[in-house]
Amino acid sequence: MSLSFDPEALRILAELINTTGLSEIELAEGDRKLRLARVLAPLAVPVAALAPATVASQPAGLAEVSKADPAKHPGLVKSPMVGVAYLSAEPGAAPYVTIGQSVEAGATLLLIEAMKTFNQIKAPKAGKVTQILVGAGAPVEYDEPLLIIE
Repeated sequence: MSLSFDPEALRILAELINTTGLSEIELAEGDRKLRLARVLAPLAVPVAALAPATVASQPAGLAEVSKADPAKHPGLVKSPMVGVAYLSAEPGAAPYVTIGQSVEAGATLLLIEAMKTFNQIKAPKAGKVTQILVGAGAPVEYDEPLLIIE
């Protein structure tokens, strides 16, 4: 059985995928079915290219880590999963938190993208953010130190 589709219709669907950011479209008409999909590049690649601009907008103390082991600090917030850290909702946007900022318990501190899902990392307690230990677009491991709230 040979199915032929209108090339212009295929072009329109492909353009729709690109302009909407969808990863696939499926169209069914009677017994005919068409599925168009695109391969998405890993999010870490484009974000890593944008990371210097995002990090540069942070206060000078962003990468400072105290001489004491931050993993032993009582206000340490650890990564609950493996993924990619995002300090803001989108490239160029203001970060969720900055060094010296006071946060309430439950406030969003950053995002970790894992398996194409963005997970909000919330403040376990109220306090002041004293250290941010990850950069925008950085890969993180399970239990990796993310930031410190005092």
